[in-house]
Amino acid sequence: MTKQTITVIPGDGIGPSIIEATIKVLDKAGCDFNYEFADAGLTALEKHGELVPQETMDLIEKNRITLKGPLTTPVGEGFTSINVTLRKQFKLYANLRPVLSFKGTKARYENIDILTVRENTQGMYSGVGQVVSEDGTQAEAMSIITRDGAEKILTFAYETARKEGRKKVTAVHKANILKSTSGLFLKIAREVAARYPDIESTEMIVDNCCMQLVMNPEQFDVIVTTNLFGDILSDLCAGLVGGLGMAPGANIGEDCAIFEAVHGSAPDIAGKNLANPTSVILAALQMLEYLEMSDKAEKIRAALIDVIASGDRTTRDLGGTHGTTDFTDALLDRL
Repeated sequence: MTKQTITVIPGDGIGPSIIEATIKVLDKAGCDFNYEFADAGLTALEKHGELVPQETMDLIEKNRITLKGPLTTPVGEGFTSINVTLRKQFKLYANLRPVLSFKGTKARYENIDILTVRENTQGMYSGVGQVVSEDGTQAEAMSIITRDGAEKILTFAYETARKEGRKKVTAVHKANILKSTSGLFLKIAREVAARYPDIESTEMIVDNCCMQLVMNPEQFDVIVTTNLFGDILSDLCAGLVGGLGMAPGANIGEDCAIFEAVHGSAPDIAGKNLANPTSVILAALQMLEYLEMSDKAEKIRAALIDVIASGDRTTRDLGGTHGTTDFTDALLDRL
């Protein structure tokens, strides 16, 4: 049997240390991958003069599976978001952001299990029609939603719900005001929902959804929505389970996928052995499930749950006093 080769982008700041921890965990669990490393972000800019070198694009294209640490896109004109670039280039139309309560965190809720499915290439993130007037007094941007794009992400959400044994899908929109774009999304959401009578379907206006997530998050199972709303809601959901350090992300296309930590590169603690690697470890579990290696994913998840619940060598954000290497060692011991 041929070994699966994974493209690994360590990223910036704390990225290399949490990626290193994750690879140790994958190896200890017997995943038996080959790894090919590539640069992106500020690291790549310093080494190669560009944020995403062609060699990196070629490796992603070749291996079709990528594990990625946090990247930094320099703030200012002339720099396009690296994540948006990758999603467009490889047609990664679906963004999956699961959040799950772990005992032992400082989270305010105990029974959260929500999957946000976000359309990844259209809407306000399409980058179309961005114009600032010459005198700097007016700015414009265009939001585009297509029937094909909406139907694709909605079908993906229902198929994922069915595959994972989830019971309810909530389509989130702003069709009461954005009658064209959100209106089309909601219309197609109702059409797709009718094809899945085995799954409960609800719809919710985005502002109400934000309030409901804070007041009664247990009512949600799968949330499916457009790009901008999904970006905001998925971070809100991360806050329910302890923050971005406890939330992974997957970007899925027809035959290519990128799995990533969703938090920033935290340059202030880079190189200090302080970072919690949980987000990218959880992203690696999404990768294992995508590769139909669920037995390995469950093994690692059980070890992670036990480490965090017991407080054994946990990092500061989890209430502990330890660093990345100690936390990783606690996981390795259990595996």
